[in-house]
Amino acid sequence: MHGLLLAPLLTIALASASAHPAPPRCPSDVAGCRAAHGRVIALQSVDPDGDGDLHLILASSTSITLPGVTVLDIAKRLRPRRDPRIGDWAAGAGPVQRGSYDQRQIHVITRVVVDRRR
Repeated sequence: MHGLLLAPLLTIALASASAHPAPPRCPSDVAGCRAAHGRVIALQSVDPDGDGDLHLILASSTSITLPGVTVLDIAKRLRPRRDPRIGDWAAGAGPVQRGSYDQRQIHVITRVVVDRRR
């Protein structure tokens, strides 16, 4: 049921992602590194463990977390000055790690790009 609800949103987000710059590149010395970009479809600004990181859920053809979805785990030191909003474009690169719910996500180690909607 959830897949049917997300399908139109993912289609629109993936179609519009090509108008933005490419995601940052992975450093060559980082094993298991992946890069992803896409539209923000959900976010968690305040993490329950209190470490100050930001989680962005992207509609992304990279499909790290689920088909059409990639989660970016962004450390406090790499957070943008202002958190993105739903519909903004974001990107990040880093090693793929397991999150607190055992989901695959990118632990961002390179710059994060956030493009505000106009």
